[in-house]
Amino acid sequence: MKDKNIFEVFLFFLSATIVLFLALPVVCLTLTQFSGVDSFERFISNALLNRNVWDVILLTYLAALVSTVLAIFFGVPLAYILARYDFPAKRVVESFADLPAVIPHTVAGIALLSVLGESGIIGKFSPVQFVDAFPGIVAAMLFVSFPIFLNNAREGFAKVDRRIENVARTLGASNFKAFFSITLPLSARSIVAGAIVAWARAVSEFGAIVVIAYYPLVASTLIYDEYLSRGLVSAEPTAVLLILLTMLIFTVIRFVFWEDKD
Repeated sequence: MKDKNIFEVFLFFLSATIVLFLALPVVCLTLTQFSGVDSFERFISNALLNRNVWDVILLTYLAALVSTVLAIFFGVPLAYILARYDFPAKRVVESFADLPAVIPHTVAGIALLSVLGESGIIGKFSPVQFVDAFPGIVAAMLFVSFPIFLNNAREGFAKVDRRIENVARTLGASNFKAFFSITLPLSARSIVAGAIVAWARAVSEFGAIVVIAYYPLVASTLIYDEYLSRGLVSAEPTAVLLILLTMLIFTVIRFVFWEDKD
């Protein structure tokens, strides 16, 4: 009993340490906007009632949503293939799929620019403008967030018992019907979790975006621009508003998708 208590104290101590490390900077930054009359008024006028800030944040959320939808559309088939099939180039495909998660994101932006820029192999022929345009923001967000979605979805597919699918096929279900009626629903939680985290990662992206599409401004580039031009005090209100909104969205999502489902 004593060993169990020591073990639990040890676990809670380590857990509390890392949670404090993660929460303290965010809490302190947020509290600075509510700790005095001047800072609170600055938060209200510079962020909460600033139409430009809201437009930028909504644009950020929209671009992240579009990139997440694209990640789901293209990532679900790839995740299923990687989870269920072996083929000669599988390890190469997995390496390319994971690469955006490990390279510096400024490098990711430069790589995207070499392809989607005006002289790039796609950009020079594409009717869609990527440089300093909304499609460029979406491309940068998709590039850096896709590995997160893919790995979550692949793990979800790998956990599905193939015998259930085989039973469905022996009962006359086609491969498409077995996938959409059995495999996909059983993997849905992992897919949703991957999509949520991928969306959040897209919202937070800066390095790739600043290279390929500094304008129109998204939340990360707006905060960076305010920090460079007017200093930390000017950048804090927008940063805090983004934190509060994203925290609210995450809390609602967790209640909707995970409440009483464990």
